[in-house]
Amino acid sequence: QVQLVESGGGLVQAGGSLRLSCVASGSIFPINDMGWYRQAPGKQRELVAVIRTGGLTTYADSVKGRFTISRDNAKSAAYLQMNSLKPEDTNVYYCNARNVFGDHWGQGTQVTVSS
Repeated sequence: QVQLVESGGGLVQAGGSLRLSCVASGSIFPINDMGWYRQAPGKQRELVAVIRTGGLTTYADSVKGRFTISRDNAKSAAYLQMNSLKPEDTNVYYCNARNVFGDHWGQGTQVTVSS
């Protein structure tokens, strides 16, 4: 069983910044990918950014140049630095960790960007 605990969400004005953190614990085994997804009510969960074991990153087009994903393997943690936030970034953000047993999800953290 893998537990993912997210933190760092909140309310920020447009143009501001937030940093999300995610720490994995439990029977994590080696984690391959760690990523962040977001989901608005009534919509499908979408990829925001993912970072692979070797450090290769992938971003959604909508966040390229504004968001940066990083990880600390020693802490089994992943981070999402979000700059130049826009109202359309308002969402619940979920941490994802993938190991040999599949995908594991955090409980989500709300990010609200006011205009």
